[in-house]
Amino acid sequence: MDILHERCAGIDVHKDEVVACTRLGTGSGVRRLHRRFKTTTSGLLELSEWLSKAGCTHVAMEATGVYWKPVWHVLEGSFELLLANARAVKNVPGRKSDMNDSTWLADLLAHGLIQGSFVPPEPVQQLRDLTRTRKQLVREVVQHTQRIQKVLEDANVKLSSVLSDSIGESGRQILAAIIAGESDPAKLADLVNYRVRTPRDEIAEALRGRVNDHHRFLLQLHLGQIDALSSAIDKIDRHIEEHLHPFREAAERLATIPGLSLTAAYVVLAEIGPEMSQFPTAGHLVSWAGLCPRMDESAGKVRSTRTRDGNPWLKTTLVQSAWAAARKNGSYLRAQFHRIKIRRGAKKAAVAVAASLLTIAYHLLKDGSEYRDLGANFHDRRDPARTAKRLLKRLADLGLRVQIVSAA
Repeated sequence: MDILHERCAGIDVHKDEVVACTRLGTGSGVRRLHRRFKTTTSGLLELSEWLSKAGCTHVAMEATGVYWKPVWHVLEGSFELLLANARAVKNVPGRKSDMNDSTWLADLLAHGLIQGSFVPPEPVQQLRDLTRTRKQLVREVVQHTQRIQKVLEDANVKLSSVLSDSIGESGRQILAAIIAGESDPAKLADLVNYRVRTPRDEIAEALRGRVNDHHRFLLQLHLGQIDALSSAIDKIDRHIEEHLHPFREAAERLATIPGLSLTAAYVVLAEIGPEMSQFPTAGHLVSWAGLCPRMDESAGKVRSTRTRDGNPWLKTTLVQSAWAAARKNGSYLRAQFHRIKIRRGAKKAAVAVAASLLTIAYHLLKDGSEYRDLGANFHDRRDPARTAKRLLKRLADLGLRVQIVSAA
């Protein structure tokens, strides 16, 4: 097998130390050197100096939690770095050690058998940290909202049965009054906004419960946590607006896609970056995100077509946006959703629309073009004969016989 990199190294990364193996090609063979380094800043600088003295040009390491990031930041700029997916470089079991792992990485790298993972530049990594933190905070808000609902149910207060949002404007006023000690259902019902269509007597009956001091304490505790989390989310949004101007134009262009909000556009940019040079085609990007069927065939039989995990942050955001796009009247994505839903079900249709969203985003970012909707009748216009055949079959299934006459 050909040697692509004569002087390279593999690094087995851990929390407190790294084990490095340099693979140096010589005229008579290969010379390997092993050494351990601490993961402190001084230890990683010593690692960089050791690799430089050995004349290494390429360095490979596994993606191990967040422990690879400090190593990457120190070595970046001095060597050609490759971040390997641990699943793709798994060694033969039976002789597992840190030394063997680093040697295996170095050998794979020397022969060009490691496909590097996508590591975005530092500004994109900062945006990624912000969007992921924001999503975690939003999840915590939802969790505290669910706990409030649990407390209300324990007190037999059916607030969610009469209000669509328990912590909305009307819900917050009612909860604040309950915490303050108000227990009269009629007075609590009067706090509801006039735009709520539910009758006031029905609301008052739903608010007739058994609230004690224990319930009030828990409600106040969870509302305080929601307020703190909401404040943190607002700070993240302002930070994105103030400090990440280079992504603003690209985010606004992506936000023109039906179903993709400005917040979701920032998530897409944070996960794939504004440059598409790392993905040869839109299909590579869709596969990397885990939004296409997997290839698992043996002995001529397809064993599984389930989508793989992919990038969970990007995948969940796109699927949520797909459900929103499916409600956009007159759009191509809505037509695609209902077209697939009939045959494959709503969930698979949502995944297909999510893949279409990512494909559109790829071309908008790569070409710098604007989004143009194909229209809800795109498939009918593309192949009218096929559409007519499908409709005739449907009429025949209903027991009707139709004669087609072409329009003048």
